[in-house]
Amino acid sequence: MHVEMRWHRQDEVPLPIALWCPGPGYRMISSGVAGGGIGLRKWVLNAQVLAGYSRMDPAAHVAELAVGLGLEGNGVGLLTAARVSDLVQCEDEGVYAAATVGLRVPTWAAVPSGSADRELVPAWRPGTINIFVSVPVPLSDAAYVNAVMTATEAKTQALLEAGYRASGTASDAICVAAPAAGEPEDFAGPRSLWGARIARAVHSAVHAGAVRYTAQADPAQAWPRPDPSRRGEAIGIRIASPPGPASRSHLSGPVADAAARLAPSAPSPLGPETGR
Repeated sequence: MHVEMRWHRQDEVPLPIALWCPGPGYRMISSGVAGGGIGLRKWVLNAQVLAGYSRMDPAAHVAELAVGLGLEGNGVGLLTAARVSDLVQCEDEGVYAAATVGLRVPTWAAVPSGSADRELVPAWRPGTINIFVSVPVPLSDAAYVNAVMTATEAKTQALLEAGYRASGTASDAICVAAPAAGEPEDFAGPRSLWGARIARAVHSAVHAGAVRYTAQADPAQAWPRPDPSRRGEAIGIRIASPPGPASRSHLSGPVADAAARLAPSAPSPLGPETGR
């Protein structure tokens, strides 16, 4: 994956764009504001915008950027207020992942109804963790969806291991690309051949990006600060009551130890300890 850095201007401020142009012959699945869904795509761009971004027509904005870059055909456009110049690229046995990571407002996916999120009030804000993945083999439609699930799970694992009590931010985006021609792979879960590679590549990219973000962040802007003492723990799981011996009889070793640690007091993203 050859990602080049290009530039655009917003309010006379020069801002970077990460651009990957694999050319024709690729199918992509994406949650992007432009070119989302699944279909043939020729390029992917991840453009940095100012933190106060207020345009309500992001798809039109991406189209303007594409014209300015001389791009042709259908593509995928992602926007972020994170530093695109800090893009992290990782490779695992033929799978490439590139991620921009900003964690100004990390959050859990499930929060109590009616909770306000500073990233979404008063209007939509550009995503702060944007990921694109290149897989060298064709994928079936189901495998594309499975790849998105796998990458999302790997992203959350990386954040937890970097010390963030969060599943992501409220407006993350993703794009997974694979060749259109050939016999498609039917599986991309984390224990399939290609899914495992997707998971490791995304995990490495997001973890590195999260660690870099923490090192660079202004303490007044980073909320909440990560807790390094909780790296590697399973966070945000509630067990209503400690399981008895019978319910744990099939567990042994580290798994049993982890279950015992989680049972009494693990915080829940839906509980009062979140502070949201």
